[in-house]
Amino acid sequence: MSHYQKPPELYEGLRLHQNENTGGCSPRVLEALAKLRADQIGFYPPYAGATDAVATYLGVPADRVTLANGLDEGIMALAVAYLRPPIGGPVPEAVVPEPAFEIFRFDTAVAGGTLVQVMPRPDFSFPLDAVLAAMTERTRVVFLTNPNNPTGVSMPLDAIRTLAGRVPPGAVVFVDEAYAEFAGVSFISEVASYPNVIVGRTFSKAFGLAGLRIGCLVGSPDTMDPIRRAIPVYSVNVAAAAAIQAALADLDHLNGYLRQVAESKALLYAACDRLGLTYVTSDANFVLVCAGDRTSELVNGAFARGVYIRDRSSEPGCAGCIRIGAGIVDHTRRCISVMEEVLCATR
Repeated sequence: MSHYQKPPELYEGLRLHQNENTGGCSPRVLEALAKLRADQIGFYPPYAGATDAVATYLGVPADRVTLANGLDEGIMALAVAYLRPPIGGPVPEAVVPEPAFEIFRFDTAVAGGTLVQVMPRPDFSFPLDAVLAAMTERTRVVFLTNPNNPTGVSMPLDAIRTLAGRVPPGAVVFVDEAYAEFAGVSFISEVASYPNVIVGRTFSKAFGLAGLRIGCLVGSPDTMDPIRRAIPVYSVNVAAAAAIQAALADLDHLNGYLRQVAESKALLYAACDRLGLTYVTSDANFVLVCAGDRTSELVNGAFARGVYIRDRSSEPGCAGCIRIGAGIVDHTRRCISVMEEVLCATR
């Protein structure tokens, strides 16, 4: 089993390689952190306020929300809950339409499940028929990402409904909605009607809280129960619990960032057209750019100039592709300037 390879710890340049909000969190978050008292840090944290704030934001009852130390912890807990092989029983299977968040593959292996990969279509549209064909009586999790990472392509919500109706008894459909704020579409309003669907959300991307590690799972309390048992007690720290309440109280900050993301993507598309690069139209805060045999030249040239972008060629269907964060407009303009400098210098 291979291990997840975290990108190098690069903090001196412009970080456009990890889909972070490079503008940072709301000022209200900093104010909330500054107000934490010594005794609050000395005590185990309460979660009722944070859970209620998240539930209100997502429009669901609080008992359908489970906080996690980043969505990564929630995904691992789900894998432990649903993919551990029973003693003497069949090995559970996880179906993963590719390309996908690589954590799905690693967590399946850690839990002891069997990975069943579904290869992508050339246009990255969702391969519903192939996913249905990949499911068996041993399927226990179908991992989905909407919008997809690294492509930024959204899947039809009707495909989620179809899969929820076709998975075997005891299986769950997991929908990773890490980038849902950018797409403006979510399955969360339907989880009450589909008790075997669990939706994951993060506050790292749109809200700029990646350094504090806070995410959540949303689903039926009965379906969530085994996952909650797999999440360590008090895994979300007091700073994260305070920060999420402050962030959700400042949706103007969020909306300002969403507007910059939309403008940044338009700028990147136009730059790619000028430079002869193809790209995938994205519903997230990044763009997958197809640079072909110029991929290494572009990634390395940008790195030398202090701009970090990520080669995703190792992902299925993504040979010769680079994922570029598209958030703060000034940062996008700098990245485009570097791309032009690198590519035009070698012509």
